[in-house]
Amino acid sequence: MSSHEVFCAAAHKCLSVRRKSLSSTQSVALAMQVLAVDMGLKPALLYDSNGADIEQVQEYLISLQSVQLVSKSLLTMSLSGNALIINPTIVMSNLEQLLNINNNVIVINVCHSLENPSIIDPVNKDLRNMIQELLIMLRQFVQQAEVKKTLYIEEESNDWNLCSLFGIVLGYPATYWFDQNRSFENCLAMTPLMVTKASATWKACCGEHTFLLYSFSIPIVLHKDTRCIVDGWNLRLKERFQQQTVFSDLNVCQSVVTLPSVCL
Repeated sequence: MSSHEVFCAAAHKCLSVRRKSLSSTQSVALAMQVLAVDMGLKPALLYDSNGADIEQVQEYLISLQSVQLVSKSLLTMSLSGNALIINPTIVMSNLEQLLNINNNVIVINVCHSLENPSIIDPVNKDLRNMIQELLIMLRQFVQQAEVKKTLYIEEESNDWNLCSLFGIVLGYPATYWFDQNRSFENCLAMTPLMVTKASATWKACCGEHTFLLYSFSIPIVLHKDTRCIVDGWNLRLKERFQQQTVFSDLNVCQSVVTLPSVCL
């Protein structure tokens, strides 16, 4: 079987829900995302292809590792019920950089009470505690060398702003924050947003497949203040892309959208 067929077979076997399997298109898209995490093009992926639980995602990852399609260093993590596949080395490095104020991430305050979004200190007390707690958990889990197991973070994350954390863990140069003790609503409705998307191509035996590596947004009003960070992120992505040979045709594009409501 080709690697493409093995990826599809693993998805069909491990990730079916109520006898419904992922389509071939979904299976290939997931395979490309996992490979991108394995090669360090992105630190993690949030599994949302269907309703498969974390145990199924873990079984899927193990099946790929057993035939050496991806490295055994990848881990699964259940974060407040959300299933992720992560590259722990890159995730921990990113978290360490934030704590050391080597800031490559912009945190944007989008509290509902604000007239316009604003940039806040990414290492304020609440964010710093959240980042530090996750880093400690990851270090301990990796050091224990828990083979074929999942890192579960459930009650510990009750006070975390998951919107901000997902942006950081998934490797975006910008992430949103709001005071969840006051409201989960935001001020992004009818706010022009600059959406950045990065895509690439995988040339498998069955043809070429284009997939989305990243997609994130930044309010236009903050474009000038964030341009340097986004340009740096773009440059690092291109450098990492040039170090691998599995994917080709990296394309980073931007467009402006305005939505009546934005769900974070």
